[in-house]
Parts: sequence; structure tokens; C-alpha cells
Amino acid sequence: MSALEDTSVPAWCVTPTTPAVNTTGRHYTVVTVGPGASTVTEAWLAALAPLGAEAVRCIPADDGESAIRSLGPELARARVGWRLLIAGPADACLALRAAALGAGIEDDEMVIASTRTDGTTVYCAHCGTCTPSDASIDDTVTCAGCRRGLLVFPHVARRTGSYLGFMADAEVPAR
Repeated sequence: MSALEDTSVPAWCVTPTTPAVNTTGRHYTVVTVGPGASTVTEAWLAALAPLGAEAVRCIPADDGESAIRSLGPELARARVGWRLLIAGPADACLALRAAALGAGIEDDEMVIASTRTDGTTVYCAHCGTCTPSDASIDDTVTCAGCRRGLLVFPHVARRTGSYLGFMADAEVPAR
């Protein structure tokens, strides 16, 4: 695996995390993706209970795509003092983070707990297709679009919430 000192890959994509919630916000949306995230979100909801039920909304989701659909109205209602708490597999967390960033939410307005780090989505620099995979950094995955063998690079695109992939043998001269 590549050294991750100078990379855009969040630490929670490499090692599962369980950060504490900062209770200085005024309103919170807690997103739980998959069954493994409930322990984390239950602790967050307990910490936020003194704020009252009207200050905290919880969105349970089976997968990242349904979580993103459910998050849309929350992002539209977000105002100063709103915080987004996301718990789930790292690939779903990356996708949700990308949706939130695209809506203008800042990283410091989010708390992210990854429950698993074994799934990735790889963005093909050649055709633009995003390929779901179990590959790790420095592994090779076949692009679902152009079928090139892509090297999974230690870079995560904030816009797409996916790892960058480029042709693994791009620098090999043609014969």
C-alpha cells in the first residue's frame, strides 16, 4: 500500500473510526448506512438527546444510494449551525460526503464514522465510469466502462467520492 501522508484519502477510509459528536451545533442530521452503523449512531443520538427531538433528525438507509436520496431534503434545509453525522461503510460515507460537499456543506460541518473499509468505488480517468470494487490502493481493477485495467491511486475525488483509477500499464511503450 502507498504511504498516505500526502494524499486526499481520509484516514477513516483506511481504518474504521468512531469519532465523538460535537454538541455545539443547533441542528443535526444523523445518517446510518447499513446494520453495522447502528452502534455508532445510537451513541451519537444519546449524546444529542439533551438538545431535544426537534433538533435531531435520523435517516436510516440500507445503502449509500438510498441515503443520498434521503439526504437531499436535509441538505436543502441546512442552515448555519446544522451538522451532518454519517456512519456506515467507507464507500457509502465517501459518496454521502461528496453529495454534501456538492451542496455547499463544509468538511468541518460533518462527522464521519466508517464501519468498514473494504469497499471502494474507482473513477476511470479514461472514460469517466465509476466502478464499484473491493480493491485496495495500489490494486488493479477492470473498468466497467472501457474495460481497461485501472491502478487504484491513493487519491479520492471530493466531487465524486471515488478513488482515481488510471490505466495500470500506461507508461509501458507500445511494441
